[in-house]
Amino acid sequence: MAGVGRKKCGGPPYRIWGTLRALWQEKHLILFKAEYTFLVAAVLWIAEIWINIWVINRVAYTEIDWKAYMDEVEGVINGTYDYAQLKGDTGPLVYPAGFVYIFTVLYYLTDHGVNIRLGQYLFAAFYLIMLLLVFRIYHRTQKVPPYVFFFVCCASYRIHSIFVLRLFNDPVAMLLFFGALNLFLDGHWTMGCGLYSLAVSVKMNVLLFAPGLLFLLLWEFGLVKTLPRLALCAAIQVLLGFPFLLENPLGYLSRSFDLGRQFLFKWTVNWRFLPEEVFLSRYFHLALLGAHLLTLLLFAMRRWNRSGKSLTTLLKDPGQRPQPLQKLTADQIVFTLFTSNFIGVCFSRSLHYQFYVWYFHTLPYLLWSGGVKKLAHLLRVLILGLIELSWNTYPSTVYSSAALHVCHLIILLSLWHAPPPAPVAAESARQRKQQ
Repeated sequence: MAGVGRKKCGGPPYRIWGTLRALWQEKHLILFKAEYTFLVAAVLWIAEIWINIWVINRVAYTEIDWKAYMDEVEGVINGTYDYAQLKGDTGPLVYPAGFVYIFTVLYYLTDHGVNIRLGQYLFAAFYLIMLLLVFRIYHRTQKVPPYVFFFVCCASYRIHSIFVLRLFNDPVAMLLFFGALNLFLDGHWTMGCGLYSLAVSVKMNVLLFAPGLLFLLLWEFGLVKTLPRLALCAAIQVLLGFPFLLENPLGYLSRSFDLGRQFLFKWTVNWRFLPEEVFLSRYFHLALLGAHLLTLLLFAMRRWNRSGKSLTTLLKDPGQRPQPLQKLTADQIVFTLFTSNFIGVCFSRSLHYQFYVWYFHTLPYLLWSGGVKKLAHLLRVLILGLIELSWNTYPSTVYSSAALHVCHLIILLSLWHAPPPAPVAAESARQRKQQ
């Protein structure tokens, strides 16, 4: 009809074209702007599929603990529930019951542990799932420029080795933890606590996150409503360990939750510059424990708690607090849990090569959360590179372990000067912008 203008169509094809045009216009910023985390992560994740296939088929598998794991679970399958009697080639079974159940499934899937190649592909799947969970966390916080994710996945030889060339249980525990963290970020605290407890049941290192998690639960719920969630964590441990607790409770607890286990000096990555007698000294271990607890307390009082109120305020029910605390943001949740774990790593009595996965995927967030302005992008990448080099130096040397401690110290000091997490209003605005 005359006089009637044509109506422009604003349907999906036009929106997609507009998005693609915006990406092309900002192509030089895609690797530097955090809002493009999802796009860059998707490309890298697809690349990781081929990298893992190449590593599995081109790099020789090295037997370290897999056969011992299979021997240990085979003992349980054969009817031995006394932890004091369960052992493999590398020593006694020292992991909680969740490890037994998960690796029993792997035992059957891999033809009683004989089909190593299938085991490698299963661990490659674990790796890819964990990357999705990690990238989702970074997408929620948007603190790290996307180009750094290349160092998080494709560039780390040691991490690929831990997953698909060594088949350690540490990656399984961390996979479950990152699943729990994603549940926390979505507000599913009870389910997250259940999955967190399952992660602890695979390997005890996940307890390093526990101080931070306790702080967050108290902040969100107060003491009374936190207790049922702690009870759930405990109940899962009891339920999983029940057959072993019935047989020999002392043997199970002393083996699977042995906090005083002695480590061998020849495997240490972080304390090579010390004399062996100092490394083995109980006084040294107590000093590390004291420094660990003191640092956690200081961070809880001054860095996790930015409300200006005493920590005792957290014990009260949220509805009974004189002034309500701000709602937990994704940044606050991630910062608290990652720093809690990192402090534990810094003061560990010994770090072995497979322990790298305990904190590797948290390092970019920790580095880009720091408040020291002199830590420019290049210096942060350099620190990532030095840490990677330290973990790839075998056997460790005085210089590699010293460099690792220097990098840890820089990160820890930077975290102490970190600015407060973004307020809820700012995070909500950012999420609306993403939508």
